[in-house]
Amino acid sequence: MELLPLPASPLLLLTAAVVAAAVLLLSAARLTKSRRPRRYHPVVGTVLHQLRYFHKLYHYHTELSRHHKSFRISTAPFHSDVYTSDPAVVEYILRTNFHNYGKGMLNSEVMKDLLGDGIFAVDGSKWSHQRKLASYEFTTRSLREHSGAVFKNNAAKLAAAMSEAASSHQAAEMQDWFTRSAMDSVFEVAFGTKLYCLEGSSEENRRFLRAIDDATAQINMRYINPFWRLMRFFNIGVEAALRENIKVVDDLVYKVIHSKAAKMSNQGSESADAEREDIMSRFLRESVRDPKNMNDKYLRDISLSFVVAGKDSTGGTMSWFMYMLCKHPSEQEKVAQEIRQAVRAPENATFQEFAERITDEALGKLQYLHAALTETMRLYPAIGMDPKVCFSDDTLPDGFAINKGETIMYQPYCMGRMTYLWGEDAEDFRPQRWLDENGMFCAESPFKFTAFQAGPRICLGKEFAYRQMKIFWAVLLHFFRFRLRDDDEPVNCKMSLALMVEPGIFVHVSNRS
Repeated sequence: MELLPLPASPLLLLTAAVVAAAVLLLSAARLTKSRRPRRYHPVVGTVLHQLRYFHKLYHYHTELSRHHKSFRISTAPFHSDVYTSDPAVVEYILRTNFHNYGKGMLNSEVMKDLLGDGIFAVDGSKWSHQRKLASYEFTTRSLREHSGAVFKNNAAKLAAAMSEAASSHQAAEMQDWFTRSAMDSVFEVAFGTKLYCLEGSSEENRRFLRAIDDATAQINMRYINPFWRLMRFFNIGVEAALRENIKVVDDLVYKVIHSKAAKMSNQGSESADAEREDIMSRFLRESVRDPKNMNDKYLRDISLSFVVAGKDSTGGTMSWFMYMLCKHPSEQEKVAQEIRQAVRAPENATFQEFAERITDEALGKLQYLHAALTETMRLYPAIGMDPKVCFSDDTLPDGFAINKGETIMYQPYCMGRMTYLWGEDAEDFRPQRWLDENGMFCAESPFKFTAFQAGPRICLGKEFAYRQMKIFWAVLLHFFRFRLRDDDEPVNCKMSLALMVEPGIFVHVSNRS
């Protein structure tokens, strides 16, 4: 794909070229001068190149990755970051030498204002405590059943909205619908409270939803804004807006925490309310046993982290899946046929009645749907690049060195497009690559298919994400067909914390007879 640089004057381009050349030479000299026995990955670009191609950054890195499995980008005259698409290196930093790589101070500082000490912003004992607690909760049957009921109800509500879109004969922007639906689901599973984003929520809830959306985008801007700390100190510009958005988020989250805690205290730990199987209720019960560590702030950070992680990652993946189905209508029909065979329901079943028929047995039969969703995440993973900080000097499996304090990013987006990993058809959407001769799903190494991370930090919500998306798509594809408003309308990857579609997915919806 041709990269289209941002418009710039000849003088600006000449200046950028001179600065880039100087940075490259200084970085290369630094890496070869002081420690000649240590080998370093080639420096192939600078932060100025990344800024130039910011709106096509994933494409830019894909082109670089086709020539180098791992490489360096200079971010300052005496500093550079490592980027890798090598599964051996990925396995090393995510599992083999896991304790030497983590979020680090920079990532924690960037995310702390929004996520606090939540699991996605910390290392060490805080991460271990939350991981242990959450891993137990996520494996309970009661939470699985509770979340399944939430997913089915919200899938039926989304189908009702699609029915209106079909009747209007107007193109619907699906990413907004998917994101709102995902928010309804993840918030109810996390907090046990409905936001009604799909149905027209209260002004307080709408403000919360807008604040979450804006705050995540503003947090992401910190990675490319060198002045964000100064702006935060003086409370100006985007940092002032971020502070206001976080206040809106905190007001609602703490309101929910205090309300649920009061009910549990008044009714007793064995009350019906205490037995609600949302994540917050379960963590509140834990806080009774460990009040020192599980205070309100910690409960806020834990639960909000799951909301932020679940909303955009699911909404974005659903949007890319819609795009793939519309670009490949024969695949859309294959999935719809499998759903008709797997889910037994009367022909005149309502949306809710059909959703209730999606049993665990039926979900297990949706092998092609599972493969098609996985193929979408291979090409469009929820997180396109994931940074880890090196805590002490190390040598990677490819023989190249990395120094203490340097960042190494593994690149799920680029890895999905590498022919040395997936064959000559790496950029093709082909769900069959995930199926054996009997049509059963066959997983690949998580260090090759890295959409859910791997090793000790592998995504706890992986099975929940698959379950939610399969339920939603079983309902939607049973009742509707989808086609793009314009097959030639360009889409791009939006530069945000999660891989979203820019400018969105506009489709026409029609009823299946």
